[in-house]
Amino acid sequence: MEVDSLFQVGDEIFYPMHGAGVIEAIEEKEILGEKKQYFVMTFTINQLQVMIPLEKMQQSSIRRAVDIRTMESILRFVHHGESGESLSYKERYKVNMEKMKTGKTKECAEVVRDLTRMDKEKALNSSEKVMLRNARKYLISEMGLINGITENEATDLLNYRIAN
Repeated sequence: MEVDSLFQVGDEIFYPMHGAGVIEAIEEKEILGEKKQYFVMTFTINQLQVMIPLEKMQQSSIRRAVDIRTMESILRFVHHGESGESLSYKERYKVNMEKMKTGKTKECAEVVRDLTRMDKEKALNSSEKVMLRNARKYLISEMGLINGITENEATDLLNYRIAN
């Protein structure tokens, strides 16, 4: 398997449930007597560092970060898009969790949009508050990384786009 066919050092990536990050290195490590090559990634949320064996990378749900044009389109969608149908709390939680696990920026943005709108109508329960906070964190991490802006600037941008 060619390393170049997957990702290269310096690539901006997104890992569902971890957020946006950068591939910092490809290192060979010996673990339990077995030498393997690992992608070393640092994520913007909590400066988390993750190592994934090269051969596991294709099965992982890690993807390249979206480009600025795609993010702009998604942010327009967040503002103008329609929220989904009315579901029970359990169904809504399951649907939203599945969206977040896909790692697709648009689906994460849908969760942010829908839960933000719901929160304005009626306070979210504690599980959905945590889900909204996490979805916002993942979206903000990718916005910040691809736009080269701070977390605070990305937060302000997201808040502005949701409100306007």
